Amino acid sequence: MPYSTLAAPATSRVEIKKSVFLGVVAPISGIEAADALIASQRKEHYSARHHCTAMILGEDGEIQRSNDDGEPSGSAGLPMLTVLRHHNLTDVVAVVTRYFGGTLLGVGGLIRAYTDAVNLALEGASFIHYTDGLEFQVVLPFAVAGDLEHLLRTWASANGAQIADVQYGSDQRVTVHLPVAADSSFAELTASWPAKGAQVERLGPVLLKG
Repeated sequence: MPYSTLAAPATSRVEIKKSVFLGVVAPISGIEAADALIASQRKEHYSARHHCTAMILGEDGEIQRSNDDGEPSGSAGLPMLTVLRHHNLTDVVAVVTRYFGGTLLGVGGLIRAYTDAVNLALEGASFIHYTDGLEFQVVLPFAVAGDLEHLLRTWASANGAQIADVQYGSDQRVTVHLPVAADSSFAELTASWPAKGAQVERLGPVLLKG
C-alpha cells in the first residue's frame, strides 16, 4: 500500500489569545523513538501546561495513538491524529506543547489550534513517498553482462526504475525495482535475453521510495 513519511522533523508556532502552541512533527522508527521525542519536548518545555501527542506507525498505519494530556477529551490528540491520517503519513509522531495564556478557548477553539499547529508544521516538512512496485532478479552470464547491464541501466533511468543491488559470483545478479506501470515495458526489454543465457525472475511486490 502506498504511503508517505517525513524526511526530517519540522516545527510550527501558533498563538491564539495569548496561548502559544508549539508544534513538532518528526519521522520515527518505533514507539520507543516516539516516546523519546515526547520526553525531550516535555523536558525542554517543562513549564508548559500541556504536551499533546499523536503518532502513526507501520506500513499500514496499524498502530495509532493520541493523548490529550489534560485538555478536554477529543480536543487535542484526536484532531492531531486526524491531520496525520489526512496526509496518509506513517512512522510519524506529532507533539504540540501549549503555554496557557489565561483565556479558555473552548473545545472548538482547541481543536482548531491543535489542528493548525500540526498542519503548519507539515507545510514546512519534506516528505518521502513510497509507491507500489515490483522486484525482479536478472542473472547475467559474464559474456553478455556488460552490454545487458548497460541496456538495463539506461531503461531504468528512463522508466523510474531502480537498480537495487548487484552481486558478483559465477555470474552477475542484478536486483531491479520498477513501478507497476513499467512491467510490460520491462518484459519487452528482456524478452530476448533468455536466448543470450540470461535469466529474469519476478520476486514479488516491493515498495518504491520516491
